[in-house]
Amino acid sequence: MNFFATAPKGIADLLADELRSFGLDDLKLSPAGVAFEGSLAQAYRVCLWSRLANRVLLILQEFPSPDAEALYDGVQRVDWTEHFLSHQTFAVDFSGTSKNIQHTHFGALKVKDAIVDDFRSKTGERPSIRLDSPDIRINLHLQRDIATLSLDLSGESLHRRGYRPFAGIAPLKENLAAALLIRANWAEIAANGGALLDPMCGSGTLPIEAALIAGNIAPGLLREKFGFLGWQGHKPHIWQNLRQEATELKELGVQKIPKIVGWDADSSIIKQSWENVGKAGLVRYLHFEKRALTDLEKIAETGLVIANPPYGERLGELSSLKSLYKRLGESLKENFVNWNAAILTSNQELGHALGLRAQKIYSFYNGALPCKLLCFEIKPDHFKIPRSEMPIEKSIVPVLNEKSTMFANRLRKNHQHLSRWAQRENISCYRVYDADIPEYAVAIDIYEQWVHVQEYAPPKEIEPDKAQLRLKEIMQIVPDILQVSPDKVFLKVRQKQKGTQQYQKLSEDEKFYEIQEDNAILLVNFTNYLDTGLFLDHRITRLKIKSLSKGKRFLNLFCYTGTATVQAALGGATFTTSVDMSYTYLKWAKRNLARNGLSEHRHHFIQDDCLPWLKENTQTFDLIFLDPPTFSNSKRMEGVLDIQRDHVELIELALESLDKYGILIFSTNHRKFKLDIESLRDVVIENWSEKTLPEDFKRNPKIHQCWKLTKR
Repeated sequence: MNFFATAPKGIADLLADELRSFGLDDLKLSPAGVAFEGSLAQAYRVCLWSRLANRVLLILQEFPSPDAEALYDGVQRVDWTEHFLSHQTFAVDFSGTSKNIQHTHFGALKVKDAIVDDFRSKTGERPSIRLDSPDIRINLHLQRDIATLSLDLSGESLHRRGYRPFAGIAPLKENLAAALLIRANWAEIAANGGALLDPMCGSGTLPIEAALIAGNIAPGLLREKFGFLGWQGHKPHIWQNLRQEATELKELGVQKIPKIVGWDADSSIIKQSWENVGKAGLVRYLHFEKRALTDLEKIAETGLVIANPPYGERLGELSSLKSLYKRLGESLKENFVNWNAAILTSNQELGHALGLRAQKIYSFYNGALPCKLLCFEIKPDHFKIPRSEMPIEKSIVPVLNEKSTMFANRLRKNHQHLSRWAQRENISCYRVYDADIPEYAVAIDIYEQWVHVQEYAPPKEIEPDKAQLRLKEIMQIVPDILQVSPDKVFLKVRQKQKGTQQYQKLSEDEKFYEIQEDNAILLVNFTNYLDTGLFLDHRITRLKIKSLSKGKRFLNLFCYTGTATVQAALGGATFTTSVDMSYTYLKWAKRNLARNGLSEHRHHFIQDDCLPWLKENTQTFDLIFLDPPTFSNSKRMEGVLDIQRDHVELIELALESLDKYGILIFSTNHRKFKLDIESLRDVVIENWSEKTLPEDFKRNPKIHQCWKLTKR
């Protein structure tokens, strides 16, 4: 049976992880949710146990629907008398439009008419429409003239657990609250005995969802109604067994709920919290009380502070809210050292007012409003200290000469511009300086709270002592301008490869750091290798690959650490194949996929030389990423790869593995590279170099070249 679980925007990847934990592994992700195959029992389990899904849809059929007549005919192909009875009520949810069906209300009426007419022709009776709490809910989604017709097994949205009143506008839906807690690593914190505090708890949604997670309590246990209960295909014995299992697990799980507390300055809100926790049956395990933000105090040795403060969307609120966020940050630094914190906000300025450096930043949508979840480890070395307040012994103030002042001013100017751009674009890793002043020949990249400095080998005419002095000046200036601790600045020397030279491992003590790109978590290494494992200039290319990957077979040649593979997999690729000669890089790539909850079941890794592998490959792919090194003479290769000399052969071999309607993306960082267009006669070539060049690399547009290639 085929199903589709819908999810709030931005959390489909989390929902996929959850579905895998239920034993489902053949998943297809999309922005709207996750498609999966399974049994009816597994679909019931998702309805009962999913903390993140909105709805679970049983797909009845898909059919072309170019116009209203085709829509009507397609819906009538289903024998609706097999699904519900004429005396029952039903409702139709219609989404999407096409050239000939522009209004969802019109589309819903055509679906309704087809179902009613089917009943009339077979029974002489017709079911009634009921928009509020119908017996059966039908869903039809129209996209590119293809209609997907489904039965809604959930009925009302699954975020409605049953412990919160339907009336009123809730600031945070239950499944979004659960997603925030999952991103904040609450399950692990709770398992280790940590407590939870929500100092602005509102109606108690975050504390209640935290208790359900910590106690392994199925969120659907409180619901009295599901969409499948009125369905003729419903199997009551399967459902009752699942509920019984969940009830027994709850009885055991409530004993594991740690200390969970909610505070709020509004006594009427606290009253509502107690009412909600009573409906959830968890009064014995949670505590709520009226308390001002200025009265925060630690309730245990370790734990999680999580909050959804006001965002300041109305004019005039921002300045007053900055002081609220500042008070919250000060209280966290004063009272909650060695705790974790997670704060949801839609305003970057308010986030900065906390005075803490976020270790992780996750994107969410609270309704239609884009937000960020800022995750903190509350430790003194993560506190942001204004320069004016920084003690002299902690502030290394560089002594500047005329040249180093020029470097400092350029770095400051670049950072002011690019940091604002990065915040707008939700980018946490970017290049802030690239040998802008020739005498200071370094590339400086920001990786969230870390800085990576690469020194280019100085020209021969520069005296070694002078080059060393300038490097010392750089390493003294960078922490001051970029406001980071010196121990978070990493330095490497980059030299041009010549002859038989190869980049070697620089250190044996491997340490990886996690950064975020879009919704992907990627591992970088600042000390062991010359490159960090993430090419920042390919950021746009990777996200293009993600946008093109849904339902596609993806091949990543010279895959390096698999960052493009991760994005393709998160974009919904049906399967991926990644090829590289390096065991080290393939191991790194596997770790990247595993960190994003992606199983090797559909993502394959091959250690081989790409050229001979392509010659022997018989499989075809819909999307191929070809990003070879400029030069390679690995011991595992039979010869030497020179991309200028060998690129035509390499591209032609890759095209042989490409489906007739597939796309090959070819990229190179060889700055003097020239594509031999004349030799690629049967190929449609589109230059993507400019459109894949990120803002932070526009100072040096020759950093890479990129093309889209398709077969004629």
